Amino acid sequence: MTKSYDAVVVGSGPNGLAAAVVLAKAGYSVKVLEGQPTPGGGARTLELTLPGFRHDVCSAIHPMGAASPFFEELGLHRRVEFIHSPAPLAHPLVGDVAAVLERDVEATAARLGADEGAYLALVRPLVRDFEALKPLLFNPLTRPPLGAPLKALRFGLKALRSAFWFAEQHFEGPKAKALLAGCAAHSFAPLTAPLTNGVGLGLLLAAHAVGWPLAKGGSQAIVDALVEILKAHGGELETNWPVRRLQELPPSKLVLFDTHAHVMERVCGEALPSWYRAAVRAFRRGPGVFKLDYALSGPMPWRSPDCARAATVHLGGSMPELAKSEAAHHDGNVPERPYVLVAQQSLFDATRAPAGRHTLWAYCHVPNGSADDAAPYIEAQLERFAPGFSKLVLARHAKGPAGFEATNASYLGGDISGGAVDGLQLLFRPVPGPPYVTPNRRILLCSSSTPPGPAVHGMCGYWAAQVALERLRAR
Repeated sequence: MTKSYDAVVVGSGPNGLAAAVVLAKAGYSVKVLEGQPTPGGGARTLELTLPGFRHDVCSAIHPMGAASPFFEELGLHRRVEFIHSPAPLAHPLVGDVAAVLERDVEATAARLGADEGAYLALVRPLVRDFEALKPLLFNPLTRPPLGAPLKALRFGLKALRSAFWFAEQHFEGPKAKALLAGCAAHSFAPLTAPLTNGVGLGLLLAAHAVGWPLAKGGSQAIVDALVEILKAHGGELETNWPVRRLQELPPSKLVLFDTHAHVMERVCGEALPSWYRAAVRAFRRGPGVFKLDYALSGPMPWRSPDCARAATVHLGGSMPELAKSEAAHHDGNVPERPYVLVAQQSLFDATRAPAGRHTLWAYCHVPNGSADDAAPYIEAQLERFAPGFSKLVLARHAKGPAGFEATNASYLGGDISGGAVDGLQLLFRPVPGPPYVTPNRRILLCSSSTPPGPAVHGMCGYWAAQVALERLRAR
């Protein structure tokens, strides 16, 4: 006889595992299905280049994980060692000059010249209110931050603006503008788009309040800890089980999808009404990514020594340069001078590479589904800010949008965000109305296609599991 479950979760990313853990801890039977040989979705770590070089497949640095209320409730920080580099972020500009985001607000401001006072006036009160603002960052609109409405309103009014406009209005020099713009560009949206300032400010605040840590041993350590907790409470996980049709699942009262909303719609088919399927198909995909992983013979030869103090480096130069790059891929072009996100985990985590060797993780944004080779543009930016870098390369692994989708069926066209994170899609995901639910009461969505959106924090799964618990208890 086929075993029946209270809930089946499709996808073993951090959100799917979070949902499964919540349900298993509440005493319900749960089975997680993963199409790939290893669990984790975008939080996996593999030897992509040479033996002994451990590369994060997608997600690498975890500010939202450090701030996650669910991870805190779960005690995840007692199971995973989070490593903080001396500075969370460096952003090189010209020559050996770099803007540096320090853990300390005052230390960051002191390096911003004429913008010292403006940065302190903007950021210090928000960092002081960070705990009160967490619900604004991690809750869906259906669960507003009622404990601190005025603080949330003050932040929200700033968040509504475009990062480009806000930086121009509040800062004079290139350093402060670059720090905010580089953080805002994590949204994948044009820097002139509304709400991008919310993403930028959120990441700035997280850097000061909780840091931008990496997980010792790789992002896989977060997934392994969640799997361990799941199994300790009776939950099950099975890999190498791709799901193409709803009928392929074991019998269950509920099905939760930790997949792109488009994948859920395709798998469920006629189990969902036609009007809802059309609404989901109208949910816009986000841009794609082109990623390079390197095995290096030594550390990066940065022009600016400050870059060696940070696990994360934003490449792309000044705010106008970043804005041009982020506008290009939205216009359907691969930017020739892209904004490149760089992580150099091995500088601070010796488990990532053999002694004396290093890894480098770098990607840029490209149009969704682009087949163009962005590697030359990324490497030109690396050479621009770290001349001689290419002489250190022992091996390289390249992956574009098609490669991302091949190794994670939810990354449609290289969209690692579960749908575009701009405009109203930042707030209403994947369709207007109550999140996580579908017209079919058996089917729920728990992925980054729901609020609060992408990043390794588990909160999409946590909130979807609250809906699932209500339905299971009602039965």
